[in-house]
Amino acid sequence: MTPPTATGSCLCQRVTYEISGNMGIFQHCNCSRCRKFTGSVFSANLMVSPDDFRWLRGEEFVATFALPEARHFATAFCTHCGSSLPWKAQSGRAVIVPAGTLDDDPGIRPSQQIYCGSRAVWYSDPGSLPQFDELPPRKR
Repeated sequence: MTPPTATGSCLCQRVTYEISGNMGIFQHCNCSRCRKFTGSVFSANLMVSPDDFRWLRGEEFVATFALPEARHFATAFCTHCGSSLPWKAQSGRAVIVPAGTLDDDPGIRPSQQIYCGSRAVWYSDPGSLPQFDELPPRKR
């Protein structure tokens, strides 16, 4: 049987990658660092083994920033379009894959939320908000 695979890319498609084998852990992180990096209420990330991750194209366009005082946190982005991209954790034991960069369904769903004690004070449960398939109708 062929191991599961998923591919991902940046917005401009200069950088592409593949995950094969174990899709790892899928979680939401509510820490302030992830909010700053993503510009969102939380990050949605897969944590995969470095052995199950490989760059397919454009690795030379990947820039990283490791916060010196952080034990695990770092960021990566495309130097051309600015999209978030996977990065190797400072421990070297995992590659953190921003789920929004996936082009395929990884076959797993988020299993946990971490750093909920750091959750933004303006957080609202997404499931409790009105939902629209496209832009909402204009209010008159």
